[in-house]
This record gives sequence, structure tokens and C-alpha cells, in this order.
Amino acid sequence: MNIVICGSGEVGRHSAEVLAEARHNVTVIDQDQHKLDELDDVLDVRSLIGNGTQADVLLEAGCANADLFIAATNVDEINLLAASVAKGVGASKCIARVHHSAFYEQRGLQYTRHFGIDHLVCPEASTAMAIASTLRSPGAIAVEQFARGKIEMQQLPVSDDSKAIGIPLKQLRLPGPALLAAIDRVGEAFIPDANTVIHGGDVVTLIGDAKGFEKIVNLFCAGTERRRRVMIIGGTTMSVWLCRALRHRMFSIRLFEADEDRALKLSEKLNWVTLLKADVMNSDALQDERVDLADVLIAMTNEDEHNILAAARAKSMGVRSAIAVLQRPTFMHLLEHVGIDGAFSPRATAVTEIMRRMDSRPVRQLATLARDIAGVYEARVTDGAQKILGEPLCNVRFPEHCIIAAIQRGDDVRVPGANDTLESGDTVIVVGPADRQRELNHIFGGSAAGKVTGSK
Repeated sequence: MNIVICGSGEVGRHSAEVLAEARHNVTVIDQDQHKLDELDDVLDVRSLIGNGTQADVLLEAGCANADLFIAATNVDEINLLAASVAKGVGASKCIARVHHSAFYEQRGLQYTRHFGIDHLVCPEASTAMAIASTLRSPGAIAVEQFARGKIEMQQLPVSDDSKAIGIPLKQLRLPGPALLAAIDRVGEAFIPDANTVIHGGDVVTLIGDAKGFEKIVNLFCAGTERRRRVMIIGGTTMSVWLCRALRHRMFSIRLFEADEDRALKLSEKLNWVTLLKADVMNSDALQDERVDLADVLIAMTNEDEHNILAAARAKSMGVRSAIAVLQRPTFMHLLEHVGIDGAFSPRATAVTEIMRRMDSRPVRQLATLARDIAGVYEARVTDGAQKILGEPLCNVRFPEHCIIAAIQRGDDVRVPGANDTLESGDTVIVVGPADRQRELNHIFGGSAAGKVTGSK
């Protein structure tokens, strides 16, 4: 593939590195010659100095024949304009990196449609969603990244006093739109059918609308889950995304921010969070707030060194789990030695999402569930899927045990009902047996399609 990247910061540089290693033809545009020189020293890419919002510069970079254009500067408005101009001069697919939630959530205006951009990528939001997923349930990340947090997936133990016990699924009324995707029973995992009866001690995998997911959880394990204590260091944009992702989900959140003005603004914006104006590295704030009783501490300031030291200090003070957010890979090798349990990289998360957007296969597997018994698939509905277009889902003959868990149509994402229909251009999440990808390819019109790779 011919790929043009505007911006050689952390995301742009890492994107160029990953894509060049995959043998794509990469051109990087930047106005800083020093950054381009550094890039030329380590990567086999073409560099071009210039303003990525100007059509003549983009044409010189090869956008007229580009398969993909990535706008990855640190300024949202530049990225939106650059991606729009790149689309105008002929780039096949354009992705813009944005930071501000107003752009990413497209509040008040469909920015993608208005500017002719194919996708928006927000590393801060995606990283926060990934962290929230690991705090809630392993495996949840596959669906949540697809749905920008509007759809949630969790694996839950069924308590002995659950109202769902002894009821066949066809008679079980789930609160709100939701699906039961898999059951793990006494070490044996399987995909349930309409006659399956829930037992106490089962571990169920549930997919549902995020807004009402707490009610779904209470049906299966009411009163058994305590509120988990989360401490967050740094009042960054990513911290705001994380607080929103954990809202109403059995988490008690304390957020530490050293700057008084920023702490005040956040206290007004995040009224369900306990805001503490404190510098945790130069005070006894962690000790005073009993970090030793916290379930997890996430250090997510804008300084990598500060995050590592804060997470290591919290770990030494007794926190159960400590996570650090790192913008650069320089210190990754140190984490294990200082006892930090995990790390997340916004730049790596952004590149992963970009690579997902590049994948042209009509059906691809996102994750496995229930001891590899079930798979989570993302499928694109094409014009060739005539047998399913416009048909109520209850009338469509999908492979055995395969269910449509979520439908994305434009910016709308929802858990479908039996009477919902599919349209060309929809993207869906399918949950089914782990060996159904070939059959799903045939159904969704992908028998002749494949992954676009390209090489130098």
C-alpha cells in the first residue's frame, strides 16, 4: 500500500515504523526538518518537509495515488483539514487523529461526513477504554474498542441467589438490550441455546448496552460485587475519558491533580469523582488516602518518568495493582524491575486502531471467549450479502450458535433485537463458535475479498 503520514510525533513516527516494517511504501510529511532527519536515520521511509494542509504538498507526497492518509499531528484542527484535503486530492482512505472529545464524539456535527474523512482516531480515548476494560473484564476490550464504549462485554460469576438460576434462556428477560454469549460451567465452556438453564456458579459472558449494564450485572450476581477502589494520578484528558468509562460500574474513584485550577475544573466536570488537589510525589497524599486499601492505581500524567515513579511508590505502599501510562517506549524495560503490574501506550493503541481500519477483510476475528470455544468477529455488510440485506434478523439463517451482538450504522451503535435488519455498509459484531469465520465470510459477501497488504 502507498501510505502518507502527516506529522512525525510519537503516533506518526510509530505508525511509520510499524507500516514500513510491514513493507508498505510510506511517506512522512512534517515542517520540522530535524524530526525528519531523525526518521530518515532509522526508518526506510520517504520524508518531505512541508505543510500537510496544503494541496500542492500533499500532491508532491503522492496523495493522489495513496491508499491511506494518516493525519497525526498534535493539533486536531490541522489533522481534520489535512485529512479532508488529502481526500480531496485523491487519497482512497483518510484517518485523522484527534484529542478533543467534541471532535471524537462528533458533538453537534458529523465531522467525518462534513470533512469527507473515513475515520477518527483518539489515542487518549482508546487507551482509557482499554484500561477500563482490563479493570472490568478480560476480553471486554474487543467489543468496547469497536463500539467506543457504547457496548460492553463482561464475564461474570452467577451468584447462588441470582434470579436467573433455573430459568431457560428463552424465558429469561434481560433488563435492556443484551445477549448471553457463552457459559463456563465447572471448567467446561459452551455456547448456550434457547433451552439452556443458568446454574449457580456458572461464569457467563454478557454483551449489552453500556448505559444499562449494571442492571444486567445485578440479575446474575446481585449483591455479590463490592465497589472497587480506583486511584488515578493526573487530571489529563485521558483521565477524564477513564473516569467516564468507569462511571456507574461499581467503582469508587479518587483523582489526584496537583494544579489547583485544573482540579477545580475537573471537580465541576466529574461530579461522581472525588477530586484531590495534591502532588503525590511530594506529599503524604497516597498514605493519607490509604492507597494500601485501593484495588488499583493508574498513573497517567503527561510525564512518563512521573508515572513510573508514582506507580512504583504506590506499589511499595501496598496497592494491589499499579499501572503506568507511557508515551515513549524508552522505559518499558524498567517496569518489571520496579514492580509495576502493567503499562499502556497511547501511541501503540493508536497504531493498533489504525491497523484495524486498514484491514479490508469482510470478516475478521477480534478475540476468543470461554476457553477458545467462542469467537468475537467483526463483519462488514457488503452489497453482495443479498440474502441478509433488509431481512429481520430472526429470519436470517446464520451458522449454528452465531448471533449478532452489535450493529454499527454510521455513528449509531446498538445491541439489535430480533426484528432489526442489516443494511449495506453496516459493521456488526458476531459472537459464535471459534471455527465459523469461513461461513461468515460467505454470508457477508466476502468470498472474493481479502486483506490488502501491498509491498515495496
